[in-house]
Amino acid sequence: MAAPAHSDTTRSDIVVELAGVYKTFRQRQRSEKLSEALSGLIHPRFREVRALQDINLTIHRGEIVAYAGPNGAGKSTTVKLLSSVLSPDAGLIRVLGMDPIRDRARYVNHIGVVFGQRTELWWDHPVAASFEWKRVVWDIPDERYRRMLGVVTELLGLGEFFNSLVRELSLGQKMRADLGLALIHEPEILFLDEPTIGLDVLAKRNVLQFIKDLNRPSTGSGQAVTVMVTSHDMSDLEQLAGRIVLIDKGRIAFDGDFERLRSQFTSRRHLLIETPDGVAPVFDHAALVKSEAGRHEYIFDAARVNISDLLAQAAAQTPILDVETHRESIDDVIADIYEKWQGRKT
Repeated sequence: MAAPAHSDTTRSDIVVELAGVYKTFRQRQRSEKLSEALSGLIHPRFREVRALQDINLTIHRGEIVAYAGPNGAGKSTTVKLLSSVLSPDAGLIRVLGMDPIRDRARYVNHIGVVFGQRTELWWDHPVAASFEWKRVVWDIPDERYRRMLGVVTELLGLGEFFNSLVRELSLGQKMRADLGLALIHEPEILFLDEPTIGLDVLAKRNVLQFIKDLNRPSTGSGQAVTVMVTSHDMSDLEQLAGRIVLIDKGRIAFDGDFERLRSQFTSRRHLLIETPDGVAPVFDHAALVKSEAGRHEYIFDAARVNISDLLAQAAAQTPILDVETHRESIDDVIADIYEKWQGRKT
C-alpha cells in the first residue's frame, strides 16, 4: 500500500484515527427448499462477513479525503463506525480525540453526517420545521443557529424552498437541505456517504462546489471543515479531494493522491488524429479504438512509447489535420483496478 505523505503536519493535526479496526457481521442464510427451511428454524445457519480487516487510517485537519471501493468493500461500514452508528469488534477509533461510542453524547455535537440514500428531513413538513427541531433538540445556542443558518442558506440556496414541504422537493433540493441540516450545529468534521447519488448534472455541480466552499477557512466560522466523502463517481471525487483512500474486501489497498494512483496503476493515454482522406495510420505500439469521419482514436502506453514517435509514424503515412491527446479518465482507471481486484482470490 502506498503511504500518504504528511510530512508537513504533526500528530496534533490528526482529527480521525483508526488503528487495527475490525468489523464482522453474521448474515442468516435461508434455503428455498422446504425441508432445509424448516431445519433452519431450529438450527439456523449463518455466514460470516468480514466487513473491515485491520483498518489503519488517519485524516488531518482541513483535509478532504475521498474514500472509495467496489460495492461491499467496507465504505459505508467505516462511515457508520465514525458516525457512532456501529461499534468496532476490535481496534481503536478516535475522532477529535473522542471515542465515537463511549463519548457519543458529546461526540455527535462535533460531527456532521449525510447519507445520500437517507434523509433526516421531516417528509410532510416544511424544511424549516426540521431545522427548528434540530435547534431545539440539540440545544443549539441562538446566536450560533442564526449565524450558521445564514451561512448554509447562502451557500446552498435554501431560501427558495426553505418553507416548502420536503415531499415536494427535487432530489437536489433535498440533498442541499440535508447538507444544511448536518451543518447547522457547526461541526468540525463532515462525513458524506454518496452525497451526489441520483442528482442531475447541475445539482451535482452545486453540491460539489458547496463542499469545496465549506472546506475553505473563509466561509462559516473561519475554520476549514474536514471532509471524508464516499462515492462511486470517481470524477466527483477527483474534483473534490487531493487524497484518495481505496478499500477492497475490508482492507485499505491504496492511500495517496490521484496522480500517484494514476501512475501506479496505469500509464495509458488516448491519441486522436484527424486525417483528410479518412485513412487511419497504423502504429507498432498503439491500438486503434475507433475510426469515424476521418477521426481516429488510439490507446497507447506512455511508459513504452513517446507521442512524438507516434506522430512521426502517422505523418509518414498520411497528412494530419489535427491531433489531441489525453489521459485515461479516472473512472476508467478505477474500473480497471476494480476488475483486477475481482480477479484475485479472497
